[in-house]
Amino acid sequence: MNLASLSPQAALPSPSTAVWQLGPVPLRAYALCIILGIVVACVVTEYRLRRRGVAPGAVLDIAVWAVPAGIIGARIYHVITSPEKYFGTGGDPMKAFAIWEGGLGIWGAVAGGAIGAWIAARQLGIPFAVVADALAPGLPLAQAVGRLGNWFNNELYGGRTTLPWGLEIHRMDPDNPGHALRDDADRPILEPGLYHPTFAYELLWNVGVAVLVLVVDRKLRLGRGRAFALYVMGYTAGRFWIELMRTDEANTILGVRLNVWTAALVFLGALVYFLRVRGPREYLVPVGAAAAPTPPESDVSQVDLSATEAGAQPAAPEGYRVVSEEQYRRWRETGELPAEPDAAPAEQTDATGSADRSADGDEAAGSDTGTEDAESGETTVRDERAGAAGSRPADGDS
Repeated sequence: MNLASLSPQAALPSPSTAVWQLGPVPLRAYALCIILGIVVACVVTEYRLRRRGVAPGAVLDIAVWAVPAGIIGARIYHVITSPEKYFGTGGDPMKAFAIWEGGLGIWGAVAGGAIGAWIAARQLGIPFAVVADALAPGLPLAQAVGRLGNWFNNELYGGRTTLPWGLEIHRMDPDNPGHALRDDADRPILEPGLYHPTFAYELLWNVGVAVLVLVVDRKLRLGRGRAFALYVMGYTAGRFWIELMRTDEANTILGVRLNVWTAALVFLGALVYFLRVRGPREYLVPVGAAAAPTPPESDVSQVDLSATEAGAQPAAPEGYRVVSEEQYRRWRETGELPAEPDAAPAEQTDATGSADRSADGDEAAGSDTGTEDAESGETTVRDERAGAAGSRPADGDS
């Protein structure tokens, strides 16, 4: 047995079909992968939002705005950066609306989705930074699932390779999109040689970025959009070197692909934000309707299902108020809402002129207490005076 006989077994195959007909309706693998990625991002974001005090189901209200805005932004970025396909010689401007034929830019998707999420967050009364941080690990997972659509389309691959994971590429039929050309024996035609599966490199990298965000966020308890900035840095660092491996047509600046420049600039912007912005993680308590705390998570065997089914679903809150982690935990445990910052009672003074402090004030003056981490379950000892001070960003933070 020689090496030539082993190479076909070592190669990664590619699908020869990316579109299936369900009666008159075409089912496109690319679209299905994008939809599945959106579902994954929504599930992760919903879980993380609820852990920070947001009412159940808020992610759906956010997705209604963010998903269409993200798709529009992704298409606009693609058309702007590849205008010759639509407005150049032989181009068809109407093809700019043919999203089902591919052509979505992740940079435009993130920008457009951020605008949509910002609009939804304002309507729900949720700080946008809380939404962004909750989305941070879900977004790269969604991108990873979406990259499978490029595999079905036999696109976004790199140069030739002899590595064991080299990818077989079909020669696709331009007159029958989503299907490979076939020879006289009705066998799909392959391009000669094997190629770097750059879409798979990005898929694996994105999964690693999601894990990185989860681990660092759990350890450092990132807030004020820093978890999202970490995702941006992680993704763009990978996209930079992966983009350099791609061989598909792309516009260039100074001989370098446009997306390489974009990745570098976006990475620097996210790095500056991550280093300059400081502040604790934000937690939310509802204002108005549905102000009762959600019961702490427990084993399903301890849940009274009959009472849950009989009771009415709680109404969505009118808005939210940002509180510290200690205040949020106290609210979850006791139902006691923290006092408004401007509603704190004035200090009472006795005949000697000394301030009469409340019991809470005495506790804040310097008692140490063991607090259980709201997410990791780890117990830490904190000085409550320092904790209260740490719940506000230092002067000069942006």
